[in-house]
Amino acid sequence: MAQYGRDQSSTGPNPSRDSSSTSTPGLPPRMRFLRSEPVTEPLPIADALKRTPYRDPNVMGGPDDDTEQQKALDIAARVGELLLRCGASTRDVEASVVAVAASAGLRRLEVDITNQSLLLQSPSTNGRQPLTMLRVVRSSTRDFSRLMAVHQFVESLVSGGLDLDEATKKLKRIQRMPRLYPRWLVSVAFGGLAASVATILGGGWMAVAVAFVSAVLVDRVGRRLSNAGVPAFYGAAAGGLISTALAWFAYMSHQSRVVGEFVAHNLPGTMSTADFAYAISGGIVALLPGRQMASAVEDAVTGYPVTASGRVLTVILDCAGITVGVGAGLALTLNLDRALDLSLQSPGSLRFDMPPTALLLQVACGAIGAACAAVTMRSRVRMLLPTAAAGALGVVGVALLTRYVGIGATTATAVAAVSVGFSARLVALRLGAPALVIVMPAVSPLLPGLRIFRGMYESVSGSVIGATKVAQSGVGVTTMLGAVGVALAISTGLVLGDVLSAPLDKPLVRRRRARRR
Repeated sequence: MAQYGRDQSSTGPNPSRDSSSTSTPGLPPRMRFLRSEPVTEPLPIADALKRTPYRDPNVMGGPDDDTEQQKALDIAARVGELLLRCGASTRDVEASVVAVAASAGLRRLEVDITNQSLLLQSPSTNGRQPLTMLRVVRSSTRDFSRLMAVHQFVESLVSGGLDLDEATKKLKRIQRMPRLYPRWLVSVAFGGLAASVATILGGGWMAVAVAFVSAVLVDRVGRRLSNAGVPAFYGAAAGGLISTALAWFAYMSHQSRVVGEFVAHNLPGTMSTADFAYAISGGIVALLPGRQMASAVEDAVTGYPVTASGRVLTVILDCAGITVGVGAGLALTLNLDRALDLSLQSPGSLRFDMPPTALLLQVACGAIGAACAAVTMRSRVRMLLPTAAAGALGVVGVALLTRYVGIGATTATAVAAVSVGFSARLVALRLGAPALVIVMPAVSPLLPGLRIFRGMYESVSGSVIGATKVAQSGVGVTTMLGAVGVALAISTGLVLGDVLSAPLDKPLVRRRRARRR
């Protein structure tokens, strides 16, 4: 529980006049270098906003009675609830709540954020029982447009542009905002993300088309299951199964005599066994919970272990559902392949070291994939271009570091994530949005979909057909751990980039001060 309040040392004796308050009893003056530290006191509520976008807020006069204080606390609780619902990290939620409370004139506040619950407590103005607010968020959604609106709302409060009554009305309008983009466009954007990832990996036109269709189909099926009340684990498993089965049927249709001859004579390219893997990998990336993964790692790094543990468990269950679905699809298709003797089951024929795609094509697909991911997260139209630029930056960083510098893929991904996190905060705050709005869709093309599929293929194909050279369960586990390493590299890199860019927020603070004059 974070506690913020008025610095009590400012009301006590002056340390420069009372040496006993700062020196250790019995210590000679010449031994000042052994002097102990003063007792730690609660921080002033505004001082808790250092290194956040809301530092140096405009503080209103304190509430006159419990009614005004209750209103201020209610606004802060609603802001925190909306941010938790939109998937913001715990650090951002706490900073926003404290900023609203400080701007409303509250002098003391205790904030406790535990996974899905938000608890606020402030001493009463008349010295009676403290005022308490509790909010529980039982479901989250991808709505970066609403997240951006809440950020701008908090910024307007911090700048001193709203009173409590006007703030209450504006916050209610934000809560009633309709979701951006029609649902069919979001499904198409999922397909665009999957297709761009398949292209980045080096897939042909058949792999790209299959990845697009499977992602759209998986999104529609997942929405139906969610509306029917099916838990997310089973929806993720169904998505992995559909992606694998659809890619296998497309591959086998291409290998049949009639369809194969038609494709060879009328359409360019073929669908190789590597394309089979790339098509599934694109669909897996569209399913991965990248937003929850980054928030969980940030919570763990920034000192919120309980909330981080809950989010990590959610991420593990979602990823486990995907791997179960992919594993079930592979087991089904490989058994069918063995029964029909269609020669797909040889692990040696499924190569993952294909020649890399042209750099310009990869960068373009990185930008397209990031923009499509932004649409799936309901980001505003004016944020699509900066998000696409950040996605291109991440892809080109990984490509250049691995090809020309010789850095490993995981390290290169971490460095690219740092650059994306650094630049995203600089750009997003100047456009009136939190950094999360740009960083999360920007790194979506970098998520380790291929490694997850490869690990499942190596594990499942070995158990199904008894292969011993490549497809061994131990090798599959190692590959899956490599996928976890890439995901951690992305998440920790984004946090480090955000921390490094925090000192560069000073122009925004100076602009806020100028508006008050």
